[in-house]
Amino acid sequence: MSGRTVAVLGATGCVGRQVCATVARAGGEVLAVARHPAAHIGRYGFAALDVAATPAPVLAELLEGVDAVVNATGGWAREEADMAYAHVRLVERLVQALRLLPRPPRLVHLGTIHEYGPIAEGVLIHEGIEPRPATPYARTKQAGSQVVLDAADLDAIVLRAVNVCGPYTTEASFLGMVTGKLRALLPGEPLQLTIAPARRDYLDVRDLADAVVRAIGSAERGRAVNIGRGVAVELRELVRLLVAAAGFPPEVLQEQHDRVESKGGDWTRADITLAGRLLGWRPVVGLDESLRDMWTSFDTQEHR
Repeated sequence: MSGRTVAVLGATGCVGRQVCATVARAGGEVLAVARHPAAHIGRYGFAALDVAATPAPVLAELLEGVDAVVNATGGWAREEADMAYAHVRLVERLVQALRLLPRPPRLVHLGTIHEYGPIAEGVLIHEGIEPRPATPYARTKQAGSQVVLDAADLDAIVLRAVNVCGPYTTEASFLGMVTGKLRALLPGEPLQLTIAPARRDYLDVRDLADAVVRAIGSAERGRAVNIGRGVAVELRELVRLLVAAAGFPPEVLQEQHDRVESKGGDWTRADITLAGRLLGWRPVVGLDESLRDMWTSFDTQEHR
């Protein structure tokens, strides 16, 4: 990685900021790209840009000379049109721009395990399963990933990541929401929460960033690789771990039994065999450590 320049799209987000930091620690130069600046990326080169709205020639000029591009943009939104803009149009614009370059850089695109759609409990999710996304989020993410997979002329790979936790996790996520509720509790007040009866694979965001850096240096192209811990954990257990990490007694949690509108499937467990074989990658951060660091990160001004 030493001496190589990596453009990180979505650099101010939870995943992007960790990719920037991991690339820098490995000796690479970072070009952080986001719509708005943030204090935590002040040490890197920065371009303020809405990638989806930028003409391909302008984007190509920005990316000329970089060695790799990481697409860490996107997220959940209420309107499918907004997700299509971030997950599909942006990727199409990026691919158009890369094709204008005489020597296109390596592209690592971050997809999601939810692109496979609902999976029966107990099934290990491997890359041979045909994607059948069922939610607007999953459909738009899968469409963006497919744009990359169809770009056979580019040196590109898709990483389909499970849900992430760890430092600076977005408050739009389930665990981020729980953290925010815990932060807002008054002394003696209970945490009233409705928890989906789901078991999901969760990965520390720093492990995901490590997988991204390994993918940058890999020769694999034109395929998707699953990234996760390979363990399905009950959401109730994750909440209990987070409550403990925050220093609250277990009885602070009062579970309610209302209908839950889930943003993902009730079961996810990634088969990470391919990631180990092709990228030499494995997760190393345990959930206890990840959730402790997630809780601590909410104390910092940089989280805002």
